[in-house]
Amino acid sequence: MIQMFVAIFVRDGNVRNGWWAAAFLALIAALLGPAIILSARFGHEITMLDQALIITLATVVIQMLRRRPVSEVTGRLDLRWLRQLGFGAALGTLLMAAPAAVLTIGGWIFWEAGQARPETLIDAVLLMAGVAVAEELLFRGVLFQRLIAAVGVWPAQVALGLLFVLTHLDNPGMDGATRLWAGANIFAASLLFGMAFVRTRSLALPIGLHFMANVVQGVVLGFGVSGEAEPSLLAPQFLSASEWLTGGAFGLEASLPGLITVGILLAASILLPRSGSEKAGGAA
Repeated sequence: MIQMFVAIFVRDGNVRNGWWAAAFLALIAALLGPAIILSARFGHEITMLDQALIITLATVVIQMLRRRPVSEVTGRLDLRWLRQLGFGAALGTLLMAAPAAVLTIGGWIFWEAGQARPETLIDAVLLMAGVAVAEELLFRGVLFQRLIAAVGVWPAQVALGLLFVLTHLDNPGMDGATRLWAGANIFAASLLFGMAFVRTRSLALPIGLHFMANVVQGVVLGFGVSGEAEPSLLAPQFLSASEWLTGGAFGLEASLPGLITVGILLAASILLPRSGSEKAGGAA
């Protein structure tokens, strides 16, 4: 453990990856502090889009200080990036549609039309975009990538997975048995998002996956998104089934079918051989 700590922070007098990770978090805190003060002064609520901008700015500054391009963190913004974003969106749809289908076929839920208006749906989609960009930049960006460089993929995966769970512990409904099921789901999802970066060396795939999973779960299907209710096209009605099976108000992230689905996708991301395009992208 001591050797790992030394490897993160100390080497031949050079600035080590651990210090860059710490500087990234410190810079976010330094930017967020004035933002909170100004928001209170002018009555503006800090949105997820605001947080995404703050984390983006911190990423740009750190990369400038490292004299490295931002594309090292995000991936090069080109046609390949857009294709990965779209593929991630398809996987995100599958991630939530599959457990919803299992619950429907099993007779544990039925569906009614949601009551959302078009403008509220648009606002919800924009919120999900802000969440996906902010959280992926924070958890799979500079912090994750510097830890990978310092200690390797899986120690970084575990550390960021635990941190990802920690940031969700205060969400509505995160108590009792739900905390266990949701915590396991969220940790596994963090590993999946991390593997999406590791496989591609780009944030396009994890952003697309994260964004569409939240949109399908909340805006389309009407389940809670990490305990938060969103305007939706559909409204699931729960029959007499345990919350560990359906996820209850917390959402599919706290359900057994949800955990199995994310586990299958995670296993595939680890075990499937890399394609030639993935190898080329990882070497870029």
